[in-house]
Order: sequence, then structure tokens, then C-alpha cells
Amino acid sequence: MSDQRLGLGAQLLRRKPIIFQHHFHPGTELPRKLNTFQLMMFGVGATIGTGIFFVLSEAIPVAGPAVIISFLLAGLAAGLSALCYAELSSSIPVSGSTYSFSYHALGEGVAVLVGGCVLLEYGLAVSAVAVGWSGYFNELLRLLFGFQLPTELSVSFIPGDDGVATGGVVNLPAIVLVGLCMLLLIRGASESATINAIMVCIKLGVLGLFIVIGLSAFNADHFDDFFAQAAGISGAAGVIFFSFIGLDAVATAGEEVRNPQKAIPRAIIGALLIVTGVYVLVCIAGLAAMPVEWYSTPEAGEAGLAKVMELVTGTPIWATVLSAGAVISVFSVTLVTLYGQTRILFSISRDGMVSKKFLAVSPKHGTPVYNTVVVSLLVALVAGFVPSDYLWDSVSFGTLVAFSIVAISLIVLRRRHPELERPFKVPLYPVVPILTVAVCIYVLVSLRPITWIICLTWLAIVFVFYLAYGRRHATLNHYTSDEEISEPIHPELEKQ
Repeated sequence: MSDQRLGLGAQLLRRKPIIFQHHFHPGTELPRKLNTFQLMMFGVGATIGTGIFFVLSEAIPVAGPAVIISFLLAGLAAGLSALCYAELSSSIPVSGSTYSFSYHALGEGVAVLVGGCVLLEYGLAVSAVAVGWSGYFNELLRLLFGFQLPTELSVSFIPGDDGVATGGVVNLPAIVLVGLCMLLLIRGASESATINAIMVCIKLGVLGLFIVIGLSAFNADHFDDFFAQAAGISGAAGVIFFSFIGLDAVATAGEEVRNPQKAIPRAIIGALLIVTGVYVLVCIAGLAAMPVEWYSTPEAGEAGLAKVMELVTGTPIWATVLSAGAVISVFSVTLVTLYGQTRILFSISRDGMVSKKFLAVSPKHGTPVYNTVVVSLLVALVAGFVPSDYLWDSVSFGTLVAFSIVAISLIVLRRRHPELERPFKVPLYPVVPILTVAVCIYVLVSLRPITWIICLTWLAIVFVFYLAYGRRHATLNHYTSDEEISEPIHPELEKQ
């Protein structure tokens, strides 16, 4: 029970007890409407999008034809982490993902910092993806109607990494995209999941079309000197890695899933297999159709996959189809990532670290409306006024920290709670979680110093906020019964 005389050190180290029950406090429980397929599509929807439509032109010049190995390497690293997520999500199927796992395993101090990390990761990811969507949307307008939005309304006034003035004022399409996602999420998680599943099927169809057209122009010469740029394999894998944030997004839905102990591991592993397979096939088709050197040209940097289809077929029709698919796919990435951030904030609010207003669930929609509106407004502001150049590395930082903490939490919970029911268990324990941490640290140290400065500054702000507010309002300070901090799930009842 609570002890308000705890010193700061003891408070930072105290862990949230793992207590389940079927019912929770009225008005703060999310309805269970999601099934395994919808959840798997969440993972695919949040992962296949920006990565495959934008990254080829950045990764192929770095690793050459061996970029295929880079995709497999990134998939392997994400796969190790996916196994850890699967075990923790099956044994603690609640909202909050990495934040909640770390609170149970490593204590309040680590949970606060991890919560800050994942909020930064999700918020910037949504913003950056929305900025990327804006570019493809403008390209689609040009292909379909022969006009584009003026620069003043489609580009932020802040210069990018190159320091060149943009001539823009605000990225209006990016703001509109976030607004549309907000309205969908307010409408309901199940409705959002259904629309997301439709969008995922469309973009898988479009990418399947690209694979067929790319392979129809297969030129074996493009794979000569396969390992000529082998030194760039790990660097290209780092470029690709950020897009696997979708695996974490699946775990954030634990509280809204039917039969979560089985559904979440299946969804995570299924999404990983689909995503890695599609990535590798698109990569092979792209290399089969165009030589490595072409991907270093300015032409490849703007809607590169669409350009490949136009060059192979000799008509803009298929490029238009693919651009439309890109607009749809990036929309689904934004939707799922924004969903993940609201659910993490929901869990943080439940623990008293931020205002309880973020915990309120609308009786009409069954969704945290206040939470969703506030998060969306902040994300829209960043998307409208900050270029994506400044956002991607920070997203990778948050993703890598989240993956590391999940692996460490798994090891700690195995030792401290061997009795915990685990419908899915990580194979080759403890090799898999240790390898996960090692790979994440390897990629983390390669990030730019400015990224470390930005992220550490943000974490310092989060910790100051904790000292000023969270430390005094934490639910663990004043709970008088286990029911007050119990999670709204009872494993035995859910199995019936």
C-alpha cells in the first residue's frame, strides 16, 4: 500500500503491482472491440508506408544491391524485439505498451523517462509522416488535375537541414491529415481499425502491382558486384529501422482487444512477417527494374517508386495509381501512430503522472475524446510548421529506447514474477532479449550528436515535470486498495 513519506530515491524505484480484475473504474475503461486481424492490420498499417515509399532512394545508394540484406537485418532486429513484445503483451495485456511494462518491471523513475521517450517518438513520427504525406498528396494533384497547392500553403517556413529558405508559410495538407485522423479516432477504435484494414489492403495491392511490374523488367546486370558496398549494409539498416514503430503501436492496443493473450502475439508476429516480406520483395523489384546509380538521382528522390513504374511501362497511368496508393498508405500510418500516442497518454494519466482529464472516456463513442483532441492539436502544430528533416532521427531514438526497455523488462519480470501467466514465451531465452538490447545500443550510438542533445533535453523537461506534478499526484501515493490500481483485465475470465 501507499507510503507518502517515501524519499525521492525510493519513489523512483517503486514498481506498480501487477493486479488484474475484470471491471475497472466506471468511465475510464476502454471497450474491447478489436480482433486479431484488425490488430495485425494496425501493425502493417503503421509500418508499411513511409518506410517503403520514401526510403529506397536513401538506402540503395548506401548499400547498393546488398540493401536487400539491410532490409533483412532491420527485420531481424525488429523481429527479436517483436518476440519480447509478444511475451509481455500476452502476460500484461493493458494500454501503455513500453511505459506500462517498465512501470511494472523497472520502477516509477524509468517509467517516467520511458513515457517521455515514447510520447516524443509517437508525436514526432505522426508529424513527420504527415509532412511526407503532404508531398505525395501534392504530386497526386499534379498527376490527376495538373495543378498543385502553392508553396506558401504546402511547406513550412522553417528551412530544412540545408538552411535554404523554403518560401513556404504552413504545411496545410499535413494539418488537415492530422485533423481527419483525429475525427476517425474520436468516432471509435473499431471503426478506425476497419478503415485502416481497408487502406492496408489497398496499399498491399498497389505494392503488389509494383512488384509485378518491376520484376517484368528484370535485369540481372543490376545485381552485379552484389557486395561492392557491403560496408553500407548496417548504415542502410539504420535508415530503415525507424519504420518498425508499428510493432509498438500494436502493443498499445492491449486494453481494447478481445482475447488479448492470444491476439496480440499473433498480430505482432504476423505483422512482422508481412512487413518484412513486402519490404524485401519491393526492394528486389526496384533493383531489378533500375540500376543502383539511378537511385542517387534527383528523379528517384521524389516519389521514386512511381517514377520506376512510369519508366518501365512508358505511361503515367501506373505512376498515378501508385501515388494514390502512397497517399492512402501514409494516411493509415498517421492514423495508427496517433492512436498509439493517445493510448500511452491514457495509461500515464491512469497512473496520475498527468491530469486525469486524459483518462476520461466518452460514454457516446467509447474513446478518450479530450485526450485525442489535445494530442492531435499539438501534433498538427508540429506537422504544420516543422520540416521532417528535424524529426526522423528523434523518432529512431525513441523507437530504439522503447525496444531496449521492453527486452530488459522481460528479463526482470521473468526473475521477479516467474508465476505470471505467459501464453507466449520468448524462445532461446535469455539470448533473444540480450541480443535485442545489444542491437539497439549499436544503432543508438550511431545517431547524430544533435539528436542526443534534443532527446536528452526533452527527457530533462519530462523529469522536471515529474518532480513538480507527477511525484505528488502519482496514483501509488494514495491508493488504499488493490482495486484502485488494478488493470481492467482478468486472464482467467478472458479465456472463457
